[in-house]
Formats: sequence, C-alpha cells, structure tokens
Amino acid sequence: MQAVDANGKPFNRGLLIAVLLIGTFVTVLNQTVLATALPTLMKSLHESLGTVQWLTTGFMLVNGIMIPVSAWMSNRFNTKWLYLGAMFVFLIGTVTAFTSSTFAQLLTGRLIQALAVGVAMPLLQVIMLSIFPANNRGAAMGMAGLVIGLAPAMGPTLSGWILDNYKWQTLFGIMIPIIALVLIAGLFFMKPVIHTKKEPLDFLSVGLSTIGFGGMLYGFSEVSGEGWGDIAHVIAPLVIGVIFIALFVWRQLKLEKPLLELRVFKNKQFTITTILASLVMMAMIGAEMVIPQYLQTVRGMTPFHAGLTLLAGALMMGVMSPITGQIYDKIGAKKLAITGLILLTVGTVPFTFLTVGTPVINVTVLYAVRMFGIAMVMMPVTTAGMAALSGEMIAHGTAVNNTARQVASSMGTAVMISVLSNVVKTNMPAHKLLKAEPLQYGRDALNAALSGYHAAFWLAIGFAIVGLIVAFTLEGHRHKSQVLVRGGKNK
Repeated sequence: MQAVDANGKPFNRGLLIAVLLIGTFVTVLNQTVLATALPTLMKSLHESLGTVQWLTTGFMLVNGIMIPVSAWMSNRFNTKWLYLGAMFVFLIGTVTAFTSSTFAQLLTGRLIQALAVGVAMPLLQVIMLSIFPANNRGAAMGMAGLVIGLAPAMGPTLSGWILDNYKWQTLFGIMIPIIALVLIAGLFFMKPVIHTKKEPLDFLSVGLSTIGFGGMLYGFSEVSGEGWGDIAHVIAPLVIGVIFIALFVWRQLKLEKPLLELRVFKNKQFTITTILASLVMMAMIGAEMVIPQYLQTVRGMTPFHAGLTLLAGALMMGVMSPITGQIYDKIGAKKLAITGLILLTVGTVPFTFLTVGTPVINVTVLYAVRMFGIAMVMMPVTTAGMAALSGEMIAHGTAVNNTARQVASSMGTAVMISVLSNVVKTNMPAHKLLKAEPLQYGRDALNAALSGYHAAFWLAIGFAIVGLIVAFTLEGHRHKSQVLVRGGKNK
C-alpha cells in the first residue's frame, strides 16, 4: 500500500529510510571514530589525557542532556525540517572539528555535533516505528540496528588506518561529503510523518533535566580518572544529579503536559524492556572499554590491530540486527532476549580466565559470541517496549529509553573501570620489589593487571545474569502496537 505522510500525501518510504539510515550511519560513526585517536590528539594538541578525554566526555554530556528535549521537539516540529535541521547543525560541528588546530575549537565542534545527535538519534526510532505497520516493526528496527551496529564496528579500525596515513582532521573530513549528500537528498525525500502539536516548552523542566542528567553523566565519567572518593568531581556531581533528577521527575508528574512523559513506566512491558536494554548496555559498553585495554596494555597490540581484533564481533551485531528483527516479527522478544542473554553470559565467562598467552583468535571469537547475543536482545526488546505504547507516547518512550541507556552506559563503564583499577591497585607488588627483584616485580604487576580484568568481566557476567532473570518476566507474545502508522495501515 502507498505510504502517506502526516498531511495525507504519498511518499517513497524506501528513499526516506535510505536518507535516515545514511545520516544515522555517519552520526554513530562519529561517536566511535575517536576511540583510537586520543594519544595522537594529545601529542598534536599538546594536551593531557584528562583534557583530551573531554572530547568524549563532553560529547556524551551534551548528547545526554538533549535526549529528553528531543521528545518535545519530535511532537512540536515538522519531522522533515527537524531532521534536516539536526543534520545541518551536525555539519556545522563537523566542519568546525575538521578545520580545528586547537583543542578549544575541536571541543567546540564536538559539542555542536552532540547537540545534533541528541535529536537525530531518538528521531530515527520515532520515525521508523511510525511509518511501518505493527507486523513489520521488528524488521524496520532491525534495519536501524544494522546501521547502528556497523558504524561503531568501523569506527576504531577506520580511525587507526586514517591516523597511520593522514592527519587526524581527516577523521572529520571524510564525513562532510556524506552529510552534504544526506541534506540534499533529504530536501526531496524526507517527509513530515508525525502529527505535530503546538505545545509550549517548560524551561524549568529543561533546566532541571540539564543539571540532573548532566551531573549524573559527569560524575560517572570522572570515576575512571578520579576514583569514587573524589568529592569535587564524582560525589558532588552525582549527589546534585540525583537531587535534580528527583525534582525533574516530581515536576513531570505534576504537569499536565510534561517535557518528558514518565507515565510510560506505568506500562509494565515498556518498563521491563527499558531495564533490559540498560543492563545489556552496561554489559556491552563496559566490556568494549576493557577488552581494548587488555589487548594494548597486556598484549602490546597497536590501536589499529586491537580494533581489527574486535571488528568481527561488531560486524556480527550489525549483520544480525536485521535478522533478529525479522524473527521478532514472528515470535516476539522474550525467547530472543533469553537466548541472547544466555549467549552473552556464556561468551563472557572465558574472559574471566584471560592470561598473557590467551590466543588472540579466542578473544575475537568470544567477543563475536557476546555481540551475537547482544544483537538478539537490543533491538527486539526496544521494539517490544515501543510497540506497547500508544502513538502519542512513542516520542516520550523513545526519549526515556535513550536517556536510560545513556546513563546505564556511563554507569557500566564507570563501575567496570573502577573495579578494574581498584583490584589492580590492591594486588600490585610493593614498590621496593622493583629494585630488589625487577623480573619478579614485572610478573606480579602483570598478574595484578590480569586480576583487574578478571574482576571487571565477572561484573559484566553479573549484569548479564540479572538481565536474564528480568527477561523471563517479558510477555511471551509479540505485542500488538497501538501506534498510528503513517507508512501504511496497521494490521
């Protein structure tokens, strides 16, 4: 059946999806392209690791702050111009980063990019769920998962290759033509597919969410460098964040037209799927930080080769997302989630026995098994959660889900890195041994590092097991969505 937009006019759904997915690919690629570039940037810009780390921390902060506002924007502004506006802002940020020669300019470019991604990524999910009938939404979200999986897979490896052959500015330069193509194609093929309402923006809610989520994300991001005991950089931001989030929640529940409709949590299916997605993100993101450290610090691999080692696993997630989406359309999320979490757990257990001599092929295969399991959980449970909501709640549900996953990613990384650091510190040999028995000191220090990695992966197993328990509470059937479809009639 011919797809029609919010104004009843026909449009080409395939071309609209192509524009969305290409735009999403470049924004997600942007998030991981600096993964192996920090040492190069430190040397080029003459900055410390703590300072350069803000290129990632700052991006995450602004992105997380923008996500709650994206729900209001999705319901307030024409879909076409909102998406193109976000991509144009992303282009400005990318050009700023590409032309930068100082850290301040580069950071400015990254923060501008984050403003755009905080709107564009949630909007992708809202549009994909709105233009497909209920029995095809799994496959639709699987297509989105293909892009979201492939882009991070390419990021570290592509970054390593570019840094070996070109200036670091090229990391951003390669994105500019793609963004320009998306903007030009979007003028013709993007359509307003969601009905809009002229609702005022509650600036107090924006302020409370900015301070609350900003404080939480900042506090968690600083744990790896400062430790849990640091009052100024960790404890105070976390406490302030919790207080302001509590005030934000209280205000949203009091408002007739809240900035973020938290009543979506009254829906049991949505709540369970959001918890599941958050737990899987904690298990995935934390391990993605720890495994490259092991490969580079213990095994002595270069960033490029460490990226290649993990490439198969990340590609596995990208390839499996469309397949799991189609399976979801037939059997629902419960069986997929349970099977995926079992695979995630089984694939993580061997990492708790890593040694300096563990074959690299073992790491590659086990990481691929983990990502296979994650692919069976992530998009199906997200789709199931959104399918349980009524049409006007989709944008709010998407924003809530993305915000929860953003905070969970920060928490998972912070907790796993801090556990790793504390176990290593506790097991490190006395410094006096370095002079007396340098070879023994080296062996003991290496064993201390391995103990830290083992502890971090046991924590990841804990996240996966909790997720497995939660997965058994999912509804067993595929939930029939109440969403009004713009791309064809609901079946």
